[in-house]
Amino acid sequence: MMLAKTTRKMPRAETVAAAGEEFRRELVEVLPHLRAFARGLSGRSDYADDLVQETAIKAWAARDRFVPGTSMRAWTFTILRNHFLSEIRRNRRQTDMEDDAVERLLVIPAGQEGPLHLSDMQSALQKLSPDRREAVLLIGAGGFSYEEAADICQCAIGTMKSRVARARAELAELLDEEPEEKVAGSEG
Repeated sequence: MMLAKTTRKMPRAETVAAAGEEFRRELVEVLPHLRAFARGLSGRSDYADDLVQETAIKAWAARDRFVPGTSMRAWTFTILRNHFLSEIRRNRRQTDMEDDAVERLLVIPAGQEGPLHLSDMQSALQKLSPDRREAVLLIGAGGFSYEEAADICQCAIGTMKSRVARARAELAELLDEEPEEKVAGSEG
């Protein structure tokens, strides 16, 4: 007499609900990291919040395409990055002014000296090209490996390493300048 195996399978609805809850939990855990990345990319906390909200909505809508066991951070960072780049392209078509012209209108030289503040770093980050800023944020602030960051940015690992190295060198140069040097350099 053979004994039949008795394995209890969860009904399909329970399995889907459990998977949905796990996805929701992982998505909520990655939100602070997404916000930090979005803030670094955009330079504005209000816009960063909008980017993160849109990313969460898009991720939730596409949850059936997420492969359990893979990196939720990498997947959502890619969604955020792609949405940010789409917004930049869309906004460039709507403006008549170049980014450099807008930057010159909005930047006022500081009249005081002091220690390096977080605002100094934020300002320096915004002066980097978008590719370099994105690279240094993913590697330095996001904690991604070069391989993961290259996958997110859809570029070669060597390109990612080069972008990070150049971004770090440019940041060091920007942060080492004294206010008088900036003013003197812009007048001459």
